[in-house]
Amino acid sequence: MTVDILAIGAHPDDIELGCSGTLLKHISLGYKVGLLDLTHGELGTRGSGELRLKEAEQARQQLGAEFRINLNLADGFFKNNRENKLKLVEAIREYRPKIIFANAIADRHPDHGRGARLVADAVFLSGLIKIESRSNNQKQQPWRPQYVFHYIQDRYIQPDIIVDISGFMEKRLEVIKAFSSQFFDKTNNEPETPISSRQFLDSLYYRPLELGRMAGFEFGEGFTCEKKIGIGNLMDLGVTTS
Repeated sequence: MTVDILAIGAHPDDIELGCSGTLLKHISLGYKVGLLDLTHGELGTRGSGELRLKEAEQARQQLGAEFRINLNLADGFFKNNRENKLKLVEAIREYRPKIIFANAIADRHPDHGRGARLVADAVFLSGLIKIESRSNNQKQQPWRPQYVFHYIQDRYIQPDIIVDISGFMEKRLEVIKAFSSQFFDKTNNEPETPISSRQFLDSLYYRPLELGRMAGFEFGEGFTCEKKIGIGNLMDLGVTTS
């Protein structure tokens, strides 16, 4: 199965927190989306790796993504090495996305920046003809997505592009809350974490509101991109003719 967009996260819930509004919008437009998690998030303070996988599948169904796979790398300890790069190369060549979403280039959690670099490196290698990979005992053909967009996570990063997600905020919040073990619940007696407070839940609304305001939308999600974004017709920017 090939997809238009492959969203990648170091942990189950990274994708939902970073770009689920954008995914919901593009799925509604008829584009195919796949999800890939690098780890089970087994080192998370609340819940367990097994529970996170169940929540991840629930979130996938709510999003309407075609599939969700997990590379089973070690949470907190995975490396940007040859073995892990080749695992990602196989996935990229298998699903042949035009666009990849990946973790923030730098963030509070070290897995996020490390995951971002791992993805960026694998995307480059995936396009090299002399790197061999196989799937189902068949040789894969080189493939390089046109863009890698890094979503913004805990730390604010000035975005290079903002996607209008107006009309998808309610559903976005529902998808995020599929990871109920991770977020505020007054009946949960597990230790507090940086994302388990009521204030963090509030930020899930206010950051898209602020990003949207910057671009003239009601709500937005921001991304950075190492590649310069070009446009052939300035009117494609949404310039009104009236």
